[in-house]
Amino acid sequence: MSQKGVKGAVVVAALGYFVDVYDLLIFSIVRISSLKDLAVPEPEILSTGVMLLNCQMAGMLIGGVFWGILGDKRGRLSVLLGSIFMYSVANIANGLVTSIEAYALWRFLAGVGLAGELGAGITLVSELMTKEKRGVGTTIVASVGVMGAVFAAIIGEYLTWKQAYFVGGALGLALLGLRIAVQESGMFDSLKKKHHVKRGDLLQLVFSKERFFRYMNCILVGLPIWFSIGILVTFSPEFGKAYGIQDPVSAGSSVMFTYIGLVLGDLSSGLFSQVVKSRRKILGIFIWLTLICIVLYLFGGWSKPSHLYWMCLPLGFAVGYWAVFVTNAAEQFGTNLRATVTTTVPNFVRGAVVPITWAFEAFKHQFGLIYGALAVGLICIALALWALGHLKESFGSNLDFVEEL
Repeated sequence: MSQKGVKGAVVVAALGYFVDVYDLLIFSIVRISSLKDLAVPEPEILSTGVMLLNCQMAGMLIGGVFWGILGDKRGRLSVLLGSIFMYSVANIANGLVTSIEAYALWRFLAGVGLAGELGAGITLVSELMTKEKRGVGTTIVASVGVMGAVFAAIIGEYLTWKQAYFVGGALGLALLGLRIAVQESGMFDSLKKKHHVKRGDLLQLVFSKERFFRYMNCILVGLPIWFSIGILVTFSPEFGKAYGIQDPVSAGSSVMFTYIGLVLGDLSSGLFSQVVKSRRKILGIFIWLTLICIVLYLFGGWSKPSHLYWMCLPLGFAVGYWAVFVTNAAEQFGTNLRATVTTTVPNFVRGAVVPITWAFEAFKHQFGLIYGALAVGLICIALALWALGHLKESFGSNLDFVEEL
């Protein structure tokens, strides 16, 4: 693979993830304004928002499996481009909805489309780059990508919710014009010639005890990230009321500050993992930082919206181990299952928002909003640390191998 081809893959994967994150987070930003415009009563906005978020995340769960298997059977490039096309069209349709039922349907379909881009992009970049430098490539993809949330916050501030969805869809369709700059992974092309090797076979993940627990541990490590984003940040207006903040808290501003921190965290965690030559050490440090920030977010005594926004900055930095987390998942498995794993793992983490919000709702009624969130957050942190302790170090590992039955 030429250097031009590698750079093209990094650019398209990074920009694709930029649009992916924009489209993923735009609902959190325009949630209240869109639901008010669709005549949802004020007392039902939170519960309706949770339902729509769950539709989106359920779509990502299903899409993660679909695109992951397709990536190992048909190729990383076809999934990268196909998923971009699907979520772009779905988000344009989101701007045209006139009912909650249609909104739910198109958030679900957008979720299906959003599920494929990151895993395909990270898999492609990981397989094209040398083992010494692939961490840098995946860090660039993740860091550029999460800037999509900052852009979404700005767009959500100045455009209507319908226009915000149109912008996301248009960006994705425009990105497809860069597809000529990307080539398929050489590892995958070589694997296609080995007809005896099964590709994208979920049974290989389920029916091997060792492989299944390796897979589950990769997922559990990421739970604190989407607890923080899916609960603390998405519902920051409700937390602001619970803290007694008089002025309304903007979800868009919370998302923007969180993702500015996340960009810095992704850059730091990715580059530090290259310096210390370890994924596990960096993951452990950032999970503990996340615990500290969760406690500060919930019990910091915030009295103004600006105070809460500034707290979102270190919270975003702490959960900014997304690049290392996804890279670690890609490095744990062979070429014939790598796209399936790398696509499904982040989407199962994102989709974990569904049971996390269920648990949050249950604990909220039992302990109140703040202590209910704390209970769920502690569970996510504990599971992540336990899982990390059972994963092998993957830095610098050779990726040109297959998982045998």
